[in-house]
Amino acid sequence: MNKTPDKQPGDPNTTGHTWDGIEEFDNPMPRWWLWTFYATIVWGVIYTIMYPAWPLVQSATAGVMGWSSREEVQKELVAFEEANAPWNAKLVETPLQDISGDPELQQYAVNAGSAVFRTWCAQCHGSGAQGAPGFPNLLDDAWLWGGTLEDIETTVSYGIRSEESDDTRWSEMPAFGEILEKEEITQVVQYVMSLTNAQTDEAAAQAGKVVFEDNCSACHGENGQGDVFQGAPNLTDAIWLYGGSEEALTETVTYSRFGVMPPWDTRLTEAQIRAVTAYVHQLGGGQ
Repeated sequence: MNKTPDKQPGDPNTTGHTWDGIEEFDNPMPRWWLWTFYATIVWGVIYTIMYPAWPLVQSATAGVMGWSSREEVQKELVAFEEANAPWNAKLVETPLQDISGDPELQQYAVNAGSAVFRTWCAQCHGSGAQGAPGFPNLLDDAWLWGGTLEDIETTVSYGIRSEESDDTRWSEMPAFGEILEKEEITQVVQYVMSLTNAQTDEAAAQAGKVVFEDNCSACHGENGQGDVFQGAPNLTDAIWLYGGSEEALTETVTYSRFGVMPPWDTRLTEAQIRAVTAYVHQLGGGQ
């Protein structure tokens, strides 16, 4: 059995707690620790009086100094906007095709456009503009609606199949599952795959060529090379927005696709649109 040791002369009082015969001395806190603790309390009270601190329903206590982190950020934004105003004005005034002829303006446009892209475009097209299924890769030279500076600016400004803009790019592929028989869909898929030299059923592909000419060539062209004026993809370059496998192509032909891009002319300034146009154009695939 554990025996509590006898109290020695000079020992402080105990707290009354005992663990396995070990008692806890009731030692006073060190003075330096107490004064530090009191100082933090005083500092906390002063801070809540001077600065925003206590949250309310829709705001917070302002503090007698009236300081606001939002206002500080807004001041910085205004300062940057004022500093960039001459460049933005020049960017708007300069014809798109002449921007690259001014190295300083081109550098500003690309840097500003990169910031715009990372903020508004990267969510769909990827941080490196490499795209994703259903979202075009902006690094290659395959452009559904054209890859000139003017084409890109129009696409950015008015979007694709957007009900928000009367000037949006618009095309719509029919859902051929409601028009063709399943066998005809299988045949035309085999023909489309053959355009990129993929392994196919030759007999089905030959039959699919007739189906293609009767139903698809009006938009994709007789040779399947597409039409940028209609946003009809080139089917011969093995670049697929939704996948080029037999399963993916069958789904595309059967149910159609209807990707939508929002218009940015109501969200971005003209300078921002021109900057992101210049940025996308110089990524490597601009025409």
